[in-house]
Amino acid sequence: MKVLIYGINHSPELTGIGKYTGEMASWFAASDSKIRVVTAPPYYPNWRMSFGYKNRYRRENVDGVGVFRCPLYVPRSLTTTSRLLHLLSFSLSSLPVMLRQVFWRPDVILVVAPALFCAPLGLLVGALCGARTVLHIQDYELDAMFGLNMMSSAAGRRRKVAAYCESWLLQRFDRVSTISISMMQRALDKNVDKARLLHTPNWVDTNFVRPDISGARYREEFGFLAHDKVVLYSGNLGQKQGLSMVLEAAAYYMNSKIVVQFVIVGNGAQRQELVEMARKLGLTNVHFGDLVAYDDLPELLAMADVHLVVQRKGAADMVLPSKLTSILSLGGYALITAEHGTELAFLVEQYQGIAELVEPESLSAFIQGLDRLLGRERAGVNLVAREYALSKLAKEPILEAFLASLTDICAEVR
Repeated sequence: MKVLIYGINHSPELTGIGKYTGEMASWFAASDSKIRVVTAPPYYPNWRMSFGYKNRYRRENVDGVGVFRCPLYVPRSLTTTSRLLHLLSFSLSSLPVMLRQVFWRPDVILVVAPALFCAPLGLLVGALCGARTVLHIQDYELDAMFGLNMMSSAAGRRRKVAAYCESWLLQRFDRVSTISISMMQRALDKNVDKARLLHTPNWVDTNFVRPDISGARYREEFGFLAHDKVVLYSGNLGQKQGLSMVLEAAAYYMNSKIVVQFVIVGNGAQRQELVEMARKLGLTNVHFGDLVAYDDLPELLAMADVHLVVQRKGAADMVLPSKLTSILSLGGYALITAEHGTELAFLVEQYQGIAELVEPESLSAFIQGLDRLLGRERAGVNLVAREYALSKLAKEPILEAFLASLTDICAEVR
């Protein structure tokens, strides 16, 4: 089976969508499928070219996957307009590369959203070569944009037009895959036929991220003492996380009887703003670091007593944080900010003890949740979290099921 994957993010990006798309492509290729990927050079989450890449066309082979890189506009400052231009630039630069794939004649075209700007071209190429089309939704970008008030109230009419176009596009794909139950429900709300929906959650390699990993090396690198409590946030430092509240909590713990060290690892649009805020507040218990190599991730995570999964109001139901899968596989103790009725809240309520849930954007609730988690003894593994990862998030079964679904789609009579 020939599978053409089309999306803006791909490995060697270490976080978010690029990580999962890269792992998926490599796993499919190892399972005797022929895989090509049309994507951009790696730029996320730093929002600049990374890993030695230049912003230009490039073809390479990674783990048996033919990867076609297409240049794009990477804004220095992130605004609604610059983000839209960023997404549009990739859809335009990838146009000739995608059209050439018609002659390769893929059996399936798998479009990864965001960006929805890629959807029309994915559908067009599918129609030209007779391929089945699947839209895999990692993030409802329009809902996230409106939900976080990144557009003004004057944009109400444009929002309706955008929602109509989105629904129209979703209905044109042979299948629509999403990563969570609540995102599947949102697809139904957008008039996607239930029979065309697939549930493909993000996964974790449970043999790689394990409870028996030691975090002593990273605790030593940061200069922490044995009795220090470590609170870790690792991932994108962007607008939807609302990480200024973490710094406010760190200021509270500056006067605590116990020593609480806050570690913020990652890059993104808000990093410099957070560094400056920590400096102004005189926070000696806040430490910033860059993302670590994937092979070092388990040790970094194992350093922490508490892991943070922080999001602003309106974001949690649209995006299931990728960092959570590794935390659960480690058997870590997580503090999650999410509103009731969201996917994250449902997870915590259904699996008692899997994590601590608090109201988003509430400093008092956040500190109370931290107090509860910091008050426990460090020894021991969160068995509820680990068992959930083993039974629901293991990499092999999820990718096997997804590949089987793509094979079944190809076998259907039109």
